[in-house]
Parts: sequence; C-alpha cells; structure tokens
Amino acid sequence: MRGAETPLCGTGRSNMPSSVIRSYRYDPQQKRLELVFVSGRRYRYHDVPEETYSAMSRAFSKGEFFNAHIRNQFRHTRES
Repeated sequence: MRGAETPLCGTGRSNMPSSVIRSYRYDPQQKRLELVFVSGRRYRYHDVPEETYSAMSRAFSKGEFFNAHIRNQFRHTRES
C-alpha cells in the first residue's frame, strides 16, 4: 500500500478505532482487500468478493468480522 490516504478505484482507505486493524481498502477491479494491522504488518487478501468487503465495512467489529469471514478463507500475501 503506497501513497496517501486517497481513494483506490472508487473506494477509500478506511481508518477506524480497532484493537486489531488500523486501516483497510479494497480494489474492486483486482478483488483485493489490503489490510494494515495495528502491529504495522500489511497484508493483501486476494479474490475477495465485493460483498465481503461491503459486509466488513458495515460490521461493528472489523476484527471480529475479519477473523470470522476473511482470515484463513482467502489466499493472502504479506507486504513489506
């Protein structure tokens, strides 16, 4: 994730108070969800349906949603 907090393909990076996730953004063309955890680690989750991203955006607890619906469900790569 490079650059400023600007929109990516129509979706901006979302920052929220969370004990697990610092920010996230979604690229609908690539179906890629990019997450930055409070630890500073960055991950890209591949082939994530837009519906999953939308549901995460609406979820009260982003960390709980991530653990239940994204973690161990999609291929991912760790970014440096």
